[in-house]
Amino acid sequence: MSNLNLQVNIDKSSGFCFGVVYAIEMAEDILDNEGYLYCLGDIVHNDEEVARLTNRGLKIIDHEFLKNLKNEKVLIRAHGEAPSTYQLALENNLTLIDASCPVVLKLQNRIKNSHDDNEQVLIFGKHGHAEVIGLQGQTAGKAIVFQDLAELDQVELPAKFTLYSQTTKSTDKFYHIKDELLSRGYEVKANDTICRQVSNRYEELEDFVSHYDKIVFVSGKKSSNGKVLYDVCKKYNANSYFISNVEELEQGWFAENDRVGICGATSTPMWLMENVKAALEQY
Repeated sequence: MSNLNLQVNIDKSSGFCFGVVYAIEMAEDILDNEGYLYCLGDIVHNDEEVARLTNRGLKIIDHEFLKNLKNEKVLIRAHGEAPSTYQLALENNLTLIDASCPVVLKLQNRIKNSHDDNEQVLIFGKHGHAEVIGLQGQTAGKAIVFQDLAELDQVELPAKFTLYSQTTKSTDKFYHIKDELLSRGYEVKANDTICRQVSNRYEELEDFVSHYDKIVFVSGKKSSNGKVLYDVCKKYNANSYFISNVEELEQGWFAENDRVGICGATSTPMWLMENVKAALEQY
């Protein structure tokens, strides 16, 4: 292969948000002292980072496993949990290391405490996502969760309801949904509960990707905000490629002297983007 002489830079504002940093630091502290720790669900939606921490003693468990676990420490990750998890912890004498993101906790609190019992709550979010399950749990499962407007065509909605959003959704899409529901004649109380650390990245990315010939976006396939942020890259730089690890890079994407920008999701570790940069520089 000929030498491509790529100029490679990593986006300074990419990488873990503070909620993820907080959860991982808590996990690492306990792993250093105790050698193992249970974690309810993937600590972050990034397989490479999960593998790194699993090698250090992190044991990823699901809710089914939790039911039979007693007298242990369990980490609650940044996405948060439903009230039923805390109840189970009391019954099983589990110590919860709660690394729920403050932004998510604030949203859970609003959903739980700022409504009459008969008020219908709608949550714009991804079905089955850990954060969304936790949010729906605040309403005893009564909230209606939807990923796009078409789903609501199958639902009989009351004339008046409150709309919330999963914290990592697109701000533009949230306001589009709000406007559309208002135009259909509903009385909508809309609460923009999108994390600004995520939404600010749209503008930063928009600017970043415009300076490069090619963009390599690094993210776990399960990451919700990864999908949203990659769409931003594609919109402002058509030559954007999505990878989850170094092995997925293809030399054929690049031409000699290309300027290449590397960026990632709020769940993408900086060490992984550094590895991608090193691999590109080998070309």
